[in-house]
Amino acid sequence: MTAPAAQVDDGIAPASAPIVLAALILVAGVANINLAVANVALPDIGKDLDASSTQLNLIAVAYSLGLAASVLYFGALGDRYGRKRMLVIGMSLSIPASLVAGFAPNFEVLFGARVVGGISAGLAYPTTLAMITALWSGVKRTKAIAAWSAFGAAISASGPVMSGGLLEAFSWHSVFLVTVPLAVLALVGSWWLVPSDNGDTKASVDNLGGVVSIILVGATILALNFAPLGDKRTAVLILTGIAVVAAIVFVIRQLRVRVPLFDLRIARRRTFWVAAIGGLIVFGTLMGAMFIGQQFLQNVLGYSTLEAGTMIIPAAAAMVVVAPRSAKMVEARGSRLTLLTGYFFIVLGLLLAWLTWDEGASVWVVTGAYLLIGIGVGFAGTPASHSLTGSVPVERAGMASSMSDLQRDLGGAIMQSLLGAILTAAYAKSLSATIAASPHADQVTSETESALTKSFSSAEVLTERYPQYAQEIISAARDAFVDGDTRAYGAAIIVVLIGAVVVFFGYPKRDDERAAMERYAKERLSG
Repeated sequence: MTAPAAQVDDGIAPASAPIVLAALILVAGVANINLAVANVALPDIGKDLDASSTQLNLIAVAYSLGLAASVLYFGALGDRYGRKRMLVIGMSLSIPASLVAGFAPNFEVLFGARVVGGISAGLAYPTTLAMITALWSGVKRTKAIAAWSAFGAAISASGPVMSGGLLEAFSWHSVFLVTVPLAVLALVGSWWLVPSDNGDTKASVDNLGGVVSIILVGATILALNFAPLGDKRTAVLILTGIAVVAAIVFVIRQLRVRVPLFDLRIARRRTFWVAAIGGLIVFGTLMGAMFIGQQFLQNVLGYSTLEAGTMIIPAAAAMVVVAPRSAKMVEARGSRLTLLTGYFFIVLGLLLAWLTWDEGASVWVVTGAYLLIGIGVGFAGTPASHSLTGSVPVERAGMASSMSDLQRDLGGAIMQSLLGAILTAAYAKSLSATIAASPHADQVTSETESALTKSFSSAEVLTERYPQYAQEIISAARDAFVDGDTRAYGAAIIVVLIGAVVVFFGYPKRDDERAAMERYAKERLSG
């Protein structure tokens, strides 16, 4: 049974539909957990590897980097060579990648293993939504996407809870090994449960465009992460130049090639490009909030790893509860209003964090911020993905699913890099100012100041060398981290508000959206 053929009559038999959907969600779950497991372990990793703030940012974003850079290309390869094949290969590669990360002796090996893990997810993850798009249609597809989106986001959000529990008893290496048994199960499920397809043997893949897209995303993310470092200005300029050139080459290539990797004619549709931008911001905000929040809870509030990870549960629960209602709202009121509803709750959550997350923050304001963001993502996730898949022909389902993945992965990589860069720069600047204002400033050597401003973890390590100043060092580091945290969330609020404006003015209203989707459905049927 080929995927396109199955789409005509609502796909697979009712008896097997839940099993197949569960297998696809399990594959997505492996990718989602790996996205988030590093966040709660960052303080421990920083201490053990003496990592700088930038290195910690890179460890956190490495998986998203590998996934975002490869997902567009691999989605097209799935259309051509068969989606089940990509699922199996991706899950097979994820197992050794997790093992290497779990036993990594230094930053370089850990970063590399995380990137490879992201690439393995790039092989498998876009295929999950492409299979859903091909195997279901109409309201059933909307519900399947809602389940896929909700459980995927919830699994991602629950990753820190698993990591926190492991870190109570084991070292940070354990958080990267936890997905190995899940990957094995996903591999078996992909092999035995997912319907086979041979791909479209007549399809042509733009391999050059695929390579250029990898270079474009990789250079952009690395430039963002190195931006706060004064000694990396040349590298940032070079990476930025590479990204600009790659973007120009990619656009020219996609306009000229017979079968584009990323069809700009389809991408011009408002139901596509506005939803794509909306999703980038929504999922990116979730990943960025988790990235900053986990460090804040441990470094500033002194939460244990398990306590910090548990704070994600309200967001995960909210996404699961809200997603089915989001699907109904999309059908009844349209994607535009549903997206804007999600943006409203996300802004409320970020405002709460921006105004109240300091050294005296209570568990209620922490829980409230995560809950509001979870509600927002639950509302916005379904229309963001649904609009993309409904805007493209079924034979280009790989492009739609890849773009849906890019919403989360590229959005997460960009927002984590952006917020991490702001946090890093503000932390170092604030701590340097505190040192300069200290009456003992002349006694602080440049080496000591460098260690203090390197990262919060480095400041903690320094207290072991100077226990008599431990309280002053930690207090100053916490104040500096709060300053960076506040600036990062302020930037996130601005980004989300810009996204809301784009959706409000750019996305079609309900009747116009339905008319457009009906036209695109006829295009699919006429082929």
